[in-house]
Amino acid sequence: MVDSLITGKPENLNPKATFYEVDIRDAELLTEVFDREQPEVVDHHAAQVNLRTSVDNPVYDAEVNVLGALNVLEQARRHGARKIIFISSAAVYGEPAYLPCDENHPIRPRSPYGASKYAIEVYLNVYRATYGLETTVLRYANVYGPRQDPHGEAGVVAIFTGKLLQGAARNAAPVINGNGKQTRDFVYVGDCARANVLALDKGSGSVYNIGTGEETSINDLAALLTELTSYAGDIVHGPENAGEVFRIYSDCTRANQELGWAATVSLREGLARTVAHFRDKA
Repeated sequence: MVDSLITGKPENLNPKATFYEVDIRDAELLTEVFDREQPEVVDHHAAQVNLRTSVDNPVYDAEVNVLGALNVLEQARRHGARKIIFISSAAVYGEPAYLPCDENHPIRPRSPYGASKYAIEVYLNVYRATYGLETTVLRYANVYGPRQDPHGEAGVVAIFTGKLLQGAARNAAPVINGNGKQTRDFVYVGDCARANVLALDKGSGSVYNIGTGEETSINDLAALLTELTSYAGDIVHGPENAGEVFRIYSDCTRANQELGWAATVSLREGLARTVAHFRDKA
């Protein structure tokens, strides 16, 4: 496992895994890792995942998500890896022309984050055609679950859970950005992990949406978390965030048919597990 720990936490690491604290932008150190491990399959999750950071600093976003990812692709190619699984995002679709978004939806990202993710999808097509590297792209919806960092596309779950649990004790009101009618497709992290396992030997050359196919408003998400945390205080509304779409959810038919994958954890159950984790940590 390779991670810079810029946002990750050492306590979340599997003690059975060999770990290298390396930034993917560091080509020299990344080469040393590949020299030592000679991986057959590279599962590339490392990224700058905060949409707001990408809007505020698109150059930094590209340094990590484009140049860093290219370092990973080059090492996979040079060391004879069979396959790379790349984690992309539903952010590549931008504001949807139709719903739910399938994999043939037009690509028109509204944020530098979405643009950087799609840039690597294009590079993967080149690496497959030119170098023979097998590739599978998983376009995640909004992933959430235990141990989630409050930064990223689905950070709203971690942010809200923490603030609701604290607010129950401190009377601190959580904030919804915008009117709360914006919608997302929230998919549980365990379901995403299973999609990656299936992609080890399936889906070469294809792109798959990984989501639930269900549309949930931020207001409804807040109501569920309020119930699960027993929060009885107020929730306030703040300004909208630049670069965010208003409504989106994913059509995951292709993943079901070709990978044999479907989300199995309901939003209520996944949120209950997430709340239990954050409550135990408090």
